Amino acid sequence: MYILLLLKEFIQDIKKQKTRAFLTTIAITWGTLAVILLMSFGAGLSFRMREGLLNAGDKIIRIYGGQTTLKYKGLPVGRRIELREEDAWLLRDNILDIVAVNPGFNRGIRLRAGTVTASTHMEGVYPEFEFLRRTFPGFGGRFINDVDIEQKRRVVFLGSVVAEELFGDKNPIGETIEIDGIPFCIIGTMPKKLQTSMNYGPDDRRAIIPFTTFETIYGYRHLGELIVKPRNPLDSEYIKAEIRRILGKKYQFDPQDERALPMWDFIEQEKVGAKVFMGINIFLAVVGAMTLIIAGVGVANIMYVVAKERTQEIGIKRAVGAKKRHIIFQFIFESLLIAVSGGFFGLLAAVGIIKFMWSLPTQEGAMEFLGRPIMEQKVVLVAVTILSLVGLLAGLFPARKAASVDPVEALRYE
Repeated sequence: MYILLLLKEFIQDIKKQKTRAFLTTIAITWGTLAVILLMSFGAGLSFRMREGLLNAGDKIIRIYGGQTTLKYKGLPVGRRIELREEDAWLLRDNILDIVAVNPGFNRGIRLRAGTVTASTHMEGVYPEFEFLRRTFPGFGGRFINDVDIEQKRRVVFLGSVVAEELFGDKNPIGETIEIDGIPFCIIGTMPKKLQTSMNYGPDDRRAIIPFTTFETIYGYRHLGELIVKPRNPLDSEYIKAEIRRILGKKYQFDPQDERALPMWDFIEQEKVGAKVFMGINIFLAVVGAMTLIIAGVGVANIMYVVAKERTQEIGIKRAVGAKKRHIIFQFIFESLLIAVSGGFFGLLAAVGIIKFMWSLPTQEGAMEFLGRPIMEQKVVLVAVTILSLVGLLAGLFPARKAASVDPVEALRYE
């Protein structure tokens, strides 16, 4: 009954202040919309950037041969350190915290399908490469397997972009192409994927063949790169130190000489990226919150006007025994109702805009990152928290002023 009475009084107050109430509700709606959209676009951008990084290397460390820059046991600086296949198995057998390794060759090649030609980059890898670099096959195809490695098969896995250059809309799986004049059978293609980090171009323009086939045809002995994946990403620094220690012992270089064995740590990049985007999301939340706080000034203005117009009523209530907390609760209740009403409409508008953005076709460029906002639970929680604080503070100060009115003076007020 008490809540119903408060609602009745609230409706009467709003009827007296229709224009102000409408404009204030619009301001609260806009502020809520701004908070949710800014944070949702920030969350979407953060997710897409992280996805793009993982598509280039899923929590892996890429190792390259380098050149010594520190003297070691009387040996001169400037010595070349060139990795070999057995280094991969040496690391796998001596570092138990490594869950997967992949030695790889690479080179630029020329492809031919009939009269159509294309130039791209090719890698010779083991089957683990599929998961380490997220080169998953599309429908009807497959990636390189252990039998391909053992039998040194002339099979190739193509990125969708280079496959389209060669075959257009035709399904290329099972077709034969020439790689530097040697026939290969296409076993699968990789659909186009978002990738924010790369070397020698994106993976969807890449050709991939078995490691042993590459080695047999081209006679390579030194690796282009060596990929390792830690069992626990938090151990990446320890893993890198162990890699330099073990290979430093083999190739006689100082384990502290980072240029002797350069590494590309995707795990560290992911950590740095997460911190950057956390900062961006906090900044966007603050900007949206400022908009909502400004709207809260309008709520406070209405409550001050209501308090002034109801001075006599408040005096009567105080005279018949109403306590200060009852008056304070009434005003806070009304300010929260205004805030919640505006927030509800703002939330509905935000959901509608986000669904509309997701209904649009994916586009390349900036829209590929900004066109997919994500309204996470924490986004809604932050918006509701800010909205509640705005409603509470907007009603608290007018409520305290109203509750502190002297009943005798209030009864004289005209």
